Amino acid sequence: PPGAPPFFNCPMPPPPCLLTTGSMRRKAIPQPSHPLKSFNWHKLAENRIGGTLWSEIDDLRAFTVLDLEDFEKMFSAYQRQQKELGSNEDLYLTIRKVKELSVIDGRRAQNCVILLSKLKLSNEEIKRAILQMDEQEDLPKDMLEQLLKFVPEKSDVDLLEEHRHETERMARADRFLYEMSRIDHYQQRLQALFFKKKFAERLAEAKPKIEGILQASKELCQSKRLKQLLEVVLAFGNYMNKGQRGNAFGFRVSSLNKIGDTKSSIDRSITLLHYLIMIFEKNYPEILNIHVDLLHVPDAAKVNLAELDKEINNLKNGLKALESELEYQRNRTRTSEDKFVPVMSDFITVASFSFSEMEDLLAEAKDKYSKMLKYFSEEEARMQPDEFFGLFDTFLQSFSEARHDLENMRRKKEEEERRARMEAMLKEQREKERRLKKSRAGSVTEEVGEFDDLVSALRSGEVFDKDLSKLKRSRKRSGSQLLENSRERAVSKLNY
Repeated sequence: PPGAPPFFNCPMPPPPCLLTTGSMRRKAIPQPSHPLKSFNWHKLAENRIGGTLWSEIDDLRAFTVLDLEDFEKMFSAYQRQQKELGSNEDLYLTIRKVKELSVIDGRRAQNCVILLSKLKLSNEEIKRAILQMDEQEDLPKDMLEQLLKFVPEKSDVDLLEEHRHETERMARADRFLYEMSRIDHYQQRLQALFFKKKFAERLAEAKPKIEGILQASKELCQSKRLKQLLEVVLAFGNYMNKGQRGNAFGFRVSSLNKIGDTKSSIDRSITLLHYLIMIFEKNYPEILNIHVDLLHVPDAAKVNLAELDKEINNLKNGLKALESELEYQRNRTRTSEDKFVPVMSDFITVASFSFSEMEDLLAEAKDKYSKMLKYFSEEEARMQPDEFFGLFDTFLQSFSEARHDLENMRRKKEEEERRARMEAMLKEQREKERRLKKSRAGSVTEEVGEFDDLVSALRSGEVFDKDLSKLKRSRKRSGSQLLENSRERAVSKLNY
């Protein structure tokens, strides 16, 4: 009877709802009448259940309460469509004929379909391109990168395998993932193909960065202009600084970018950097072309050595992974369509040689950079290339800007001097015109007076007098009187 105690020393039989298969228990779970959508959970192994809340839970009891028929309608793996709204029938019962089978997550399936529509290849064409290592160049690099995001996961493969007899009913994304999962080492092949297509590009991006560090290190050590510049700066620094800050035998490179902070006591727009450039123009004109000696410094200032090392290691690991996959593919039976082994064998031979050259170049650049830091008495552990070369790059930019400042100052001064000269010339011209006008007015007055005196002398007969001095005195008096009369007439006109 229910509730009766079990026999002592006898093991309890399994509950009627559990089936024992070897060491595993199999639950008597009701089976749906047709495939359902999956619930993407992480299942716990049975040996982890003991002593947890899961040992206290019996999900089989829930099946006596749940409406499984309704659940099947709501979560069927077959995509169904509802009837038009306005029907009085229950929405759950308004399911039309089955169209497609889909067990993949809806958003992921949609993105996969979008990718396939851009690729414009059938599943069979994609499969052939992957097996033949894309000899026909059907798969662009960007599309390969996207395909890697849609590699079938184990959960996808397990679900798709359950419906392997219904491939014709599968939705586009489901069928694509299913067919790709049938390719042995599909993900590894895809990664190998993508690595092959990107290898030359990645090498071409890394090489200029390595050469930038190498060449910039050489330039800083070999530049005579830089050495002379540092010599002048050291001289001025020792001349300006007293006590503990003075009597220096050298200075940190970062000090170069503080030169512009010291301003003139006479003109605040002039800094020590401006003054140095004026000294260089006068006494060391060659220093003005210092940028010619340091052409690679700006590029080297952009190189992050840690990221460069990481990229080189990624390439190295990629080649190793490729060699491992090549070994695996060599040891398996292949079809005539499978070109992985011959194609990747040739690629690895060439790629390994190119990569070896790159590694040697990087080692040389690091060695040269390390020696260069010691040459400038800088601590290697504290100075990464982008920081160290960045100091010189910043200084070169400030140096160039200061030269432009001086040119603008000189141009402005020349314009002011030219304007002052023009104003002086105009002033002088106006003064000349004023004096000329005045002299012309006096000359006309004098000529009028002489004519009047002559007429008067003719009438009086004085013109025949031997004493001409009277005539001259009379002319002067007449001229003065005439000038006075003209003034009176002018005043009377104004009053009128």
